[in-house]
Amino acid sequence: MNGIPTSHQPLPVRISSAAADLETIGPLLSGAQDAVGDVPALLELAKAAAAAAPKPGDGRTAFLWEILASVTAVDVAAGRALEPHLDAVAILAQAGDDAARHGRDCPDPDNADFEGTWGVFAAEAPGLRLEAKESADGWILQGSKPWCSLAAQLDHAVLTAHLETGGRAAFAVDLHAHGVGFANPAWTSRGLREIPSGTVHFETVPAVPLGGPGWYYQRPGFAWGGMGVAACWLGGAVAVARSFADSLRHAADGGREPDQIALAHLGEIDRTLAALTAYLAGTAARIDAGELSDRGAWQEALRVRGSVAAAVERVQTLVSQNLGPAPLAFDERYGKRMADLALYIRQHHAMRDDAQLGALALAESNPW
Repeated sequence: MNGIPTSHQPLPVRISSAAADLETIGPLLSGAQDAVGDVPALLELAKAAAAAAPKPGDGRTAFLWEILASVTAVDVAAGRALEPHLDAVAILAQAGDDAARHGRDCPDPDNADFEGTWGVFAAEAPGLRLEAKESADGWILQGSKPWCSLAAQLDHAVLTAHLETGGRAAFAVDLHAHGVGFANPAWTSRGLREIPSGTVHFETVPAVPLGGPGWYYQRPGFAWGGMGVAACWLGGAVAVARSFADSLRHAADGGREPDQIALAHLGEIDRTLAALTAYLAGTAARIDAGELSDRGAWQEALRVRGSVAAAVERVQTLVSQNLGPAPLAFDERYGKRMADLALYIRQHHAMRDDAQLGALALAESNPW
């Protein structure tokens, strides 16, 4: 372990909730710690968490993000398994609310037919296309969907598919249905090794529509879910920062006081994380107050995701420069966390997302 101590009791990541509220997620964090590397156990944990976790926009968005950040701080892969399940449950609820307003039938997330573990598959890739066609018996999926994490181990998925009339729509699908095939992913990644992403093939597979054409991307929940992913990234950065602070304390206990560079870097990390948690606290409060309930929510999501992703990379750089190669070579938990987190934040598209944000800033009045 390179002499770096590890905490036996996982600690929550606080954004704005009271200490008493954060204490309630202690069993979840202990469960995540016990389930590291055990994907079936992590998925069972996700189902249990969904029963107690609030949905975004329901008044406790900060607490939802604290759950995501705290689990990811225990183990990045655990957060990566939890987040899509909670997101899918939220999407189903949002689709149900939308259907109720427009008099349509949508799946009930509490219905037994939709129990189990869920993924969210909305990525696209060159040469692969999933199409949805309406037939006399309902909607049918035909084609292939890339980047489907843990698909073979899940029960259901919310996914997007192309429509014959143009555009895309969201659907709920049973991954055990006849006609669903899983390509063996050539997953050589050193990060998130237990969360492989591969291609799923659909051959005339029935699906349930959610919302309508374009609804998946137009709903404010799309932006809220994107910020939930950023909360996971934040949790990973907090874990890296904690390991760094622990290593400095451990060295000081052994008579080696940190030098000015180490202290300066720890100070930068401290103010960076303090600023991020304050930003997320304010953003969550705005979501709950209904201020981010229109399409403008995506602009805020781009700010949140870009700010957190940049901070994660900065924290990783500072810590790795200070600790050197030893923990990467000899500390399994540290090395796993750094590799997992480096892959996870690549869901952010860096300058391409900033370009999208810049286009929005150019077209609208700015808050600054």
